Order: sequence, then structure tokens, then C-alpha cells
Amino acid sequence: MSKKITSREVDYSTWYNDIVQHADLAENSGVRGCMVIKPYGYAIWEKMQAELDKKFKATGHQNAYFPLFIPKSYFSKEASHVDGFAKECAVVTHYRLKTSDDGKEIVVDESAKLEEELIVRPTSETIIWDTYRKWIQSYRDLPLLINQWANVVRWEMRTRLFLRTAEFLWQEGHTAHATKDEAIEETEKMINVYADFAQDFMAMPVIIGLKSESERFAGALETYCIEALMQDGKALQAGTSHFLGQNFAKAFDVKYASKEGKQEYVWATSWGVSTRLMGALIMTHSDDKGLVLPPKLAPFQVVIVPIYRNEDQLKEINKSVDSLKSLLEEKGVSVKYDSRDTHKPGWKFAEYELKGVPIRLAVGMRDLENGTIEIARRDTLEKETVSIKGVENKIVMLLEEIQENLYSKAKSFRASNTFEANSYEEFKQIIKKGGFVYAHWDGTNATELKIKNETKATIRCIPQEPSEENGVCMISGDHSERRVLFAKAY
Repeated sequence: MSKKITSREVDYSTWYNDIVQHADLAENSGVRGCMVIKPYGYAIWEKMQAELDKKFKATGHQNAYFPLFIPKSYFSKEASHVDGFAKECAVVTHYRLKTSDDGKEIVVDESAKLEEELIVRPTSETIIWDTYRKWIQSYRDLPLLINQWANVVRWEMRTRLFLRTAEFLWQEGHTAHATKDEAIEETEKMINVYADFAQDFMAMPVIIGLKSESERFAGALETYCIEALMQDGKALQAGTSHFLGQNFAKAFDVKYASKEGKQEYVWATSWGVSTRLMGALIMTHSDDKGLVLPPKLAPFQVVIVPIYRNEDQLKEINKSVDSLKSLLEEKGVSVKYDSRDTHKPGWKFAEYELKGVPIRLAVGMRDLENGTIEIARRDTLEKETVSIKGVENKIVMLLEEIQENLYSKAKSFRASNTFEANSYEEFKQIIKKGGFVYAHWDGTNATELKIKNETKATIRCIPQEPSEENGVCMISGDHSERRVLFAKAY
């Protein structure tokens, strides 16, 4: 193969782009800042989507769909929300084009100006809460637990495939509750759903915590997040869950009749993850040979490559592989048999290594004679030749081992790149190198902004894990109840 991957050590950004493009995950489109997700990349997203959807439904949520276009007036109803998204909004002003008078170009038909401009959704709180006003009348209608799988548009100036694009895919949950406690419980429940998915399926360790006030979602009273550490020492926010209080209920006049017959405003949450998880998956596990996929999210977990000289040999190998493929599929293993005669085995080995397939099996005529098969692991690049008899059981165990190994490796990397800083000078030296840094902060926006401006590091979260350690802020010297998590971030 000629698809060479740039070394992570030489140029991390180019390494990432090489993997996204050479592993056939996505490519840039004809629209600036937008991407085409290719079939192999979309297959991984479908796996993520399917597992998350199961988890949402298991916790009582239902899927629905809301409009792509939002009347501009809806945004003005929740002031902090519009402030948070105004600079990223794409606006529809006209509904028709026409041919220019000289017939040489297509122009906007000025007679087709919309009475009210429409926002292409950057998020759906406003259109959904306008709808909830009609759906919620009584305490019997609560809780209302809705999720939407959709695309959104945020007009980003600096884009990178999967990590930050003008249009991206995501899910957004929007729930309504009778009480504050129920809404907070929902917010916490969903961030834990995300954390479980990240760790159990993506094999990506995460830290759960609260965002500082300046980092909260626009319109939220609290934002919970999961933060992961990428191999270049930068943090990536992998999911968020927001306690919205009654802000949107009051803005859109969403009330319910309580059991006592009183009119009460409902309490709200929203939560979401996006195709940014694809970027997280790539940067957590991949290496200089290409993509590395956890078995639970691989489009196919095993690829079988035949090694043969002629059609007669291929027919013999096919019989053996058909039997093995059936045995594996009976055990729930997804398998691809690549018997194409358009590419040689060496090309295929390199291709599937680049695409991160967890296990590669190779079988030739000598293997048939000896009753053996070669197994190659993508995570460790180890190979061994084993008996083909009962190999399906070995592969099932090996897939579990690979999943666990990827998580352990990522967790070990995070541990070795997590530090404590007790002074600002120490903090600045550590943050230059990258990694997670726990340090004391006095809780003020001014101090947080100073750190961000001088080091480009931000407070990723106030960790959920309890901490009894009091101290003093590394900037102001004022009292600090606990350390918070800093890092440079995507």
C-alpha cells in the first residue's frame, strides 16, 4: 500500500488527518467546514448510535424528531442561550432563487424574503420547548423523556474532521420534570450513561465532573461533562449533560397542573454527544500504522484473508473458511472474508491494519494440511499460529482481552500524564508539556480567565470524585476547597 501515515511524534495533527482519510473514515466536502462521512466511518458511528440508543431506551427515553429550522424570535426568549450561540448561527433569509436578468447566473430572489428569518439549528432547546408547551398540561404528562438523533450547524471558522465541523451529527436529549430533584437526578444519570459507554464500548477512560460557570452550556444552571485525555496530552470533552432549571420553561411558558391543582413551571435537562466521539476514538487508541478499534465498535471484528496460488486452492480454503465463519457468527462475532483476487494478501494485511480491524486471520494450503491458522492482533501487533480446531472460542476470549487491553493501556497513559501543581510556575511548566493537571483555584472567573489567556489551559471540570484537600489558589493565594482539573483542550 502507498497510504503512509505521518508519525505522531513528528506532526500529531497531520497524523490524525492521515488516519481519518487513509482509513476511509471521512473526507472534506465541497462545502467549507463540512465533511463526507464514508461508509467505513459511518459504520463505526452506527455502532455507537445503536449502543447509545439502547441505553437511552433502557432508561425510559423515546426518540422523536424536530425541525431543522428555528424562528429567530425563539432565540430571543432565552437571553443567555442566544448569547452563547449567536456567533455560530447560520441564518436563512430567503426561500427562492432566480436567474439573473442577463441569464448568466443564479441570484437570490429579493421578492422571496422571509417574513421572519430562520436559524439552522445549532441545538434544539428553543424549538423543542415551544413544542413542549403543547404537550405538557398536567403532572400526568411528566416526566417527558425525549431524545433526537439529528444534524446541527455551528458556523465554525477553524474546522477539523470529526472534532469540529460546521455541520455534524449528534443526539440531543431534552427532558421535562415536575421537580428540581428529578431533573438533577436525570442530569446525573445521563452523564453516567455517557461515561459507561465511553469506558465499556470505546475503551476510553473518562473523568466526570461539573463545568465552571464560564464553561457551562448557554442557558444551563449546571453542566456535567466527561473529559478524556488524548495521546497528544490535550483533553477532549466527550459528552455533556445540562441541568437547565426552569429557564426554558419560563421562556416558553411551559407549565403543568400539579396534583394540588396549582400551575407550576416544569424543570428541564438536555444532554448530548456527537460525531466528535469518532475523533476521540481515533486519538485514544491509534498508532503510526493507522486506526486501532475496540472490538465492541469495529464494523467487523475479524477479517479472514486466504493465501493461495490458484482457483483450486482458493476453493479448498473457501470450504474451511465458510465453516469457521459460521462458527464465529454463531458466537456473535462479526466476520469479513476477503477473497478478492484483485489484491494480494500483503496489500490486504496492510489495509486491515490501517483500518484497525481487531483480529486478522490468515489461512493458506499449508495451514489446511496442518490444521492451523494464523492469528494477528491489531492492538499489540502480535501474531501466532494455532490449531484451527476450537479457534472460535479462542477468538471470542481474545476479543474480550483486546477490549480490556485497550482500556488498560489508555488508563495507564492517562495516569502517567496526570500531575498536581502547587504553584503557578510549576503549573505553567507542566501544562507546556501537556496532560491533566490538578491545581487549586479560588473559584473566580477573573482567575480562570487569566490562566486561560496566559497558558491556553482551561478548567476541564470540577471532578465528581470527593476531595477533602483544602489549599490556596495558585494565582490569588485565596482559599480553595479542592483541586480542579486543567488541560489544554480540543
